[in-house]
Amino acid sequence: MSGLDHIYVEMKMNFNAYLQNLPLYEPGKDIQAVANEYGLKSVVKLASNENALGTSLKVIEAIKQNAHLVHLYPDDNMSELKEKLAQKYELKISNLIIGAGSDQIIEFLSHAKLNSQNAYLQCGISFAMYEIYAKHCRSRAYKTESKTHNLKELKDLYKRHKDEIKLVYLCLPNNPLGECLDRDEVYDFISFCDKDCIVALDCAYNDFAAFKDSKKKIEAKDLIANFKNAIYLSTFSKLYGLGGLRVGYAVGDEDIIQNLYKIRAPFNVSSLSLKAAVAALSDEDFVKKSLEMNYKEMKRYEDLANNFNISYIDSYTNFITYIFEEKNAKDLCEKLLKKGIIIRNLQSYGMNAVRISIGKSEDNDKFFDEFSKLYLL
Repeated sequence: MSGLDHIYVEMKMNFNAYLQNLPLYEPGKDIQAVANEYGLKSVVKLASNENALGTSLKVIEAIKQNAHLVHLYPDDNMSELKEKLAQKYELKISNLIIGAGSDQIIEFLSHAKLNSQNAYLQCGISFAMYEIYAKHCRSRAYKTESKTHNLKELKDLYKRHKDEIKLVYLCLPNNPLGECLDRDEVYDFISFCDKDCIVALDCAYNDFAAFKDSKKKIEAKDLIANFKNAIYLSTFSKLYGLGGLRVGYAVGDEDIIQNLYKIRAPFNVSSLSLKAAVAALSDEDFVKKSLEMNYKEMKRYEDLANNFNISYIDSYTNFITYIFEEKNAKDLCEKLLKKGIIIRNLQSYGMNAVRISIGKSEDNDKFFDEFSKLYLL
């Protein structure tokens, strides 16, 4: 080597300090990865709350018919989907914003309302991305001692820290636990909050709740007509079976929506995703079938829990939470993985519990068989 020798000093790259303690979102395990790891021919995934029936055939056809357009940027106005959603909710297009999943709207809300000088509020255990996005903005979190939505505790925390709290999340029904507040309770809480505080109603699973109990149904049109500081979030990932295409949306007062648009990047939802969402809205039979199957199969999970004296949370979603006293949740999950069944361990939330997505009858049969044998060991 000619010339001066080069001395390379290994240096550690520095990142923003807040990233050091920022948790990563933990997605459900992948089917193929589990199959490869344990040498399995088939794997049943009951972990990520996907639609067990897949998606509508109308969606599949829409994707096929529009596949030749993938080289083009999508319509950034998203006019066709917005018009369908505006008809569905009897609202103006200006009341709508579309995101790559409803969690992208949560990110918009965090950047619009939170900073290092203020805070957000949620119940003890809820969707992990509320806190992750808040920490992106250096914001603090206030959480109730109760794991589920306890309105008295939420009001007490809000009252004590009202000068700081600029954003509240109510998950209706709650992910990952499954319980749900009544609409009247929600309205009472929104009335309690200051007008400068946005109350975000995460209604990703609200169609499931409304099907089971009409008192849980949140009407987007009624909500924003009564509360200028409320916003309704929803998604096509669950009931409509478009989890792999990432389409979510929010309904709110024009002032909120216009400010969220200032944060949105252009072309944030793909062409095929937009076409799929439009097609999904047109298939009411698929939606009805999905809801009916969900609660029919949910009853079997409740019966199993009762037979084994396992505590569970009365669920208004497409999943159920089992809470254990003697058995170890992590151990059960790992043993089920080896049998080709993926469920969600909730120990990272401080609970010796598991969350199980409601599957098709034959998938649930496999779970019941393997779980029963393992639980009795």
